[in-house]
Amino acid sequence: MTYTLSDITWLFFLYSFAGWCIEVCYAAIRRRRFVNRGFVNSPLCPIYGFGSTLFAVFLPELTSRPFFLFLGGMLMATMLEYSTGMLMEKIFRKKLWDYSHIKYNLGGYVCARYALLWGALALLTMLAANPLLCGLFRMVPGPIALAVQWTASILLLLDFVTTAMAVLDMKITARRLSQLSAGMRHTSRLLENKLTVSVQKRMQKSFPSIDKDELIADMKARSEKSKAETRVFAEGCSFYKLVSLFFIGAFLGDITETIFCLVTMGKLMSRSSVVYGPFSIVWGLGCALLTLFLYRYRNKSDGYIFMAGTLLGGVYEYVCSVFTELVFGTVFWDYSDFAFNLGGRINLLYCFFWGIAAVVWLKLIYPLLSRLIEKLPLRTGKILCNFLILFMIFNMIVSSLALARYTERQNSPERPEAQNPLEELLDSRFTDERMERIYPNAKLVE
Repeated sequence: MTYTLSDITWLFFLYSFAGWCIEVCYAAIRRRRFVNRGFVNSPLCPIYGFGSTLFAVFLPELTSRPFFLFLGGMLMATMLEYSTGMLMEKIFRKKLWDYSHIKYNLGGYVCARYALLWGALALLTMLAANPLLCGLFRMVPGPIALAVQWTASILLLLDFVTTAMAVLDMKITARRLSQLSAGMRHTSRLLENKLTVSVQKRMQKSFPSIDKDELIADMKARSEKSKAETRVFAEGCSFYKLVSLFFIGAFLGDITETIFCLVTMGKLMSRSSVVYGPFSIVWGLGCALLTLFLYRYRNKSDGYIFMAGTLLGGVYEYVCSVFTELVFGTVFWDYSDFAFNLGGRINLLYCFFWGIAAVVWLKLIYPLLSRLIEKLPLRTGKILCNFLILFMIFNMIVSSLALARYTERQNSPERPEAQNPLEELLDSRFTDERMERIYPNAKLVE
């Protein structure tokens, strides 16, 4: 079935509420009391809503192939849970949930038991629940549905902003209190905003691992450590390290694909994702995400990294294929002629290539690049990275506009006239010939 934006919005809120109910019941059984287990104040667990949204957006075409639907749902939801767990630990310096005591876990963020449960939920929702629920949603009059969805979305946004401010205040307060004496800490806490304090208290009840005194001690220890150490640009798996790897990976990926096409097909063709510069966004994001997810496991065996890279690479390439088709109406690669392909979006051979690339990247290339990046002067490195970020944002915006206008021209039986100065500029700067040179393999979706 095809899901509309209205369907996806309904499903997001419904499954967020259902997830909240499940978490509350589970906590009530374990602690024998009511606990709001949601990150926000409202009775919602957005991670369940986001999971259902991922299923509805990226997996509809797999409903006729239950095994791949199960596998896709399991991997996508597990990656979402892993990412959320890492982010929460980054914020609070503590795991909000920890599966370390369960067999076959990965960093305590995810485990095989719940990964299989996510796969089963993908089957249940996509094959049974969603068709029934969407049928009921579509019976709601349009104006009423729109009003309810907008109201719920605004309230959730305000709730999220309030919670985020409370979390930010918790970190700022902890950093400030770490520098004060014990007596002054008590006075300072009395002056804190009542709203943020109430949110913080709720979160501490919901997630006992969050302890403000421990957060203060952690901030103090980190501050002392930072003062003792020589400041190094992009040390470890930091933001600027990932940004640097994105640009290096995007450039090297474009060059690699260009050489590959030259060797296998005997012709030189552009493999860039953007209109300015030899940058492959898929490769750049792949390098950054691969490093982010597997950095702490870089010392594991080659077989371990190969398997992780194969699975992550397959899911990543599949998601990129669906995303570009939905957003741009264009297919940038098609593996239908390959054996063991899945909808032409991925194939087993290239998934293995992702696995090999993961091993080569983490064992050979990343250590070398990491050392070179960290040799940059601190100020110079930050300025360069910030400039490249702004450049790539501009590049991607222009590329999206040019591709959208190109698609519009191709889909029209007659060349459409430019309706405004922007379309005139796009038509003159990014002609059909130029777009075909930049995206030679792009195929418009019928």
